[in-house]
Amino acid sequence: MSASMNYKELSIGELNRNKILNAAEKEFALHGFKGARVQQIADRAELPKTNVLYYFKSKESLYLALLEDILRLWNSRFDEATVGDDPAEVLAHYIADKMEISRCRPDASKMFALEIINGAPNLNEFFKDQHASWMAGRVDVIKQWIDQGKLAPTDPHYLLFNIWATSQHYADFSVQINELRGKPMTQSDFAEATNNLIKLILTGCGLTVPTEFE
Repeated sequence: MSASMNYKELSIGELNRNKILNAAEKEFALHGFKGARVQQIADRAELPKTNVLYYFKSKESLYLALLEDILRLWNSRFDEATVGDDPAEVLAHYIADKMEISRCRPDASKMFALEIINGAPNLNEFFKDQHASWMAGRVDVIKQWIDQGKLAPTDPHYLLFNIWATSQHYADFSVQINELRGKPMTQSDFAEATNNLIKLILTGCGLTVPTEFE
């Protein structure tokens, strides 16, 4: 088999896998883990059900693959933040990243919200430990910023919880937001909301908002 044919097969495989993941994200956001059906995912992806089960052996494995992707996406560049970094820059970009994900992938946020609201029954111990480890590391960095006088004294857990709550609100409660505003949010609306949120959180932490977000 030629190299070009191998590349072609890989491209088709990746295309199909992405179609399945996109379809599954929508179905899980609408119906939750219990309510979603593999056949519905296949129909939305416009692929045979056998194709879905070829790439993902079960509904559970597909669901867990999406949860892992969502957690990795959310953590973003904040993963690499250190005590030597500027907290204003780090937090501003973290909030901006979270808002952009809410704009571009609202179903991912809704899917995760449903999982947590239902008690996280499908998040296995590996994911729970991984998430807790990430949180502990980020809390430690924030505490060191506070100790060095770079950040006003605040509870790091509450700071992160508030960032998550306010940024993910634009995805999880998009219907309410659009209804109350009288129209869907555009990209420029999200940019304005992002800058507003960054200003609220950073000034509350005694930080100066970076010029690019003013």
